[in-house]
Amino acid sequence: MPVFPRFTPLAESLPPTVPFVGPETQERARGADFRARLGANENGFGPAPSVIAAIAEAAPLSWRYGDPENHELRQALAARLGVAPESVVVGEGIDCLLGLIVRLIVEPGTPVVTSLGAYPTFNFHVAGFGGRLVTVPYRDDREDLDALREAVVREQAPLVYLSNPDNPMGTWHSAADLVAFARALPETTLLVLDEAYCETAPGDAVPAIDALSGMANVVRFRTFSKAYGLAGLRVGYAFGVPETVARFHRVRNHFGVNRLGQVAALAALDDAPWLDHVVRSVSAGRDRLSAIARDNGLVPIGSATNFVSMDCGGGAPRAKAILEGLVGRGIFIRMPGPAPLNRCIRVSVGPEPDLALFAQILPEVLAAL
Repeated sequence: MPVFPRFTPLAESLPPTVPFVGPETQERARGADFRARLGANENGFGPAPSVIAAIAEAAPLSWRYGDPENHELRQALAARLGVAPESVVVGEGIDCLLGLIVRLIVEPGTPVVTSLGAYPTFNFHVAGFGGRLVTVPYRDDREDLDALREAVVREQAPLVYLSNPDNPMGTWHSAADLVAFARALPETTLLVLDEAYCETAPGDAVPAIDALSGMANVVRFRTFSKAYGLAGLRVGYAFGVPETVARFHRVRNHFGVNRLGQVAALAALDDAPWLDHVVRSVSAGRDRLSAIARDNGLVPIGSATNFVSMDCGGGAPRAKAILEGLVGRGIFIRMPGPAPLNRCIRVSVGPEPDLALFAQILPEVLAAL
């Protein structure tokens, strides 16, 4: 019998899983590439040409490690946000930073509050550190702020997760409601506010920086993966009061953000016209997807993100059949997991040729059900 290393009881108790099955994995299983990639909420419009040029210019120096302090990028982000550089930490996308905040707070048995059906990578980290997830259902396809606060108080939870705009539904709360929610939390509860889609949201959905500044129990998370088109380079950031942000530096991977990612993110921040182009394109794409849904008897849910969730009617079985029909015909999409959200499919905005293909294939799938 082989002798295996000694793994912790916690590690042995966890299932071998990942939060998402990637499209590449599905393509290998299908034995064919997808014809349209509309399931991962990527920015199919890509990074700015100026960003691509900056990456190409920096590529010969890829033999060097990236700056472990992410100094230039932190300075630029701080200037953009109007905060001190000590208030900003950069990491390998929001996913990595979520893992760090969980590591800083969660011990085996620690209660952590989130919404049932919210971003599963956060749940993955909580399980990985032995935390106890406490979930509350969505209300009217939005995360229920009142129920989240009540669960925090009931469980005496030190951590609560909220995304705004929301993934997987695309809905949002007003900035005023979010600020009221944050101020109503116990001071000992840290609010993880995931703002991955803030660039594509209406202005009144994103709290002003000073509206939550000075609150030691709020950390806001943002990314270059969505509106800036850098998902493959893995660059995200979080900001809050310096005393809270300083804890990240005790546990983060200091060489985790690669050199080209730092260069690309800096260049992306400097190209405001391209960001405006992407935001306009996403808005038009949401309208296009909503029209396709309505034309086919599906009900689009209002979205502030770069995707549209569509109520398929008939509950999870019908939504799953539609998803499988689309995937089988080469259209990569996803759907939420828990009920009642799983009555929907979720379709990312993409370039017009991809949306046109979706518009062509969806009626075929529906006709075949």
